[in-house]
Amino acid sequence: MVTGTNVNWALVADGCWLTLVDAGYPRDAEALLESITAIGHRPGDVTAILLTHAHLDHMGGIPTMTQRWGTPVMTGAEETRHARREYLEQITPAEMLRQCTRPAGVRWVTTTLRAVGSQFRMALDDLAAVSPHTALDVPGGLVAVPTPGHTRGHTSYLMVSTGVLFSGDTLVTGHPLSRVGTGPQKLPSVFNASDSGVTAAIRSLQNLAADTLIPGHGDPLRAPIASIVEEALQRTP
Repeated sequence: MVTGTNVNWALVADGCWLTLVDAGYPRDAEALLESITAIGHRPGDVTAILLTHAHLDHMGGIPTMTQRWGTPVMTGAEETRHARREYLEQITPAEMLRQCTRPAGVRWVTTTLRAVGSQFRMALDDLAAVSPHTALDVPGGLVAVPTPGHTRGHTSYLMVSTGVLFSGDTLVTGHPLSRVGTGPQKLPSVFNASDSGVTAAIRSLQNLAADTLIPGHGDPLRAPIASIVEEALQRTP
């Protein structure tokens, strides 16, 4: 797991090849490339990018990978429409402005604007839809787990062989705007297309064979997923 600008992405190594899960903000692109070389690989070793959802803090580095190396991108079937910007489920400028009533919000907005740069209208065109609950033909053999709520097509990914769950923004362990501190939780409701949907999606994870959580925001966590889910739901209003 690599932390960029208040957001995580992950690299799964399987022999000579890599799967990239999410890709940070647009201005995280160079840090993304550096993270690949830091583990002894080249960007061309990434044979698949699995996108949890099409928010700018998770898809920002994808154009660099696709334009330079032709890396294929996969995400949930509904999320392909969101990535193409057939519609948009994302915090609005007015909602961002309302976060500036406290110092943490001012810091987050300033950092976010800097990380997005001029790429507010970013869209992705060439994506493939993943089949849910089926091992994908990618390094690590990850399984797509539909977790709609944060966006209507949000997808988490489970690496069955190691019990690692890449939960994207369905289940996180911290965020600069969190009012509940650190630990398993959902993101503040302003980020979620359906707040109740996120709660349901978190609950749906409790029976997965996982004991390591790699969230889209916050630190990784090692514990049985059922206990992680229980703790997150206790923090959910």
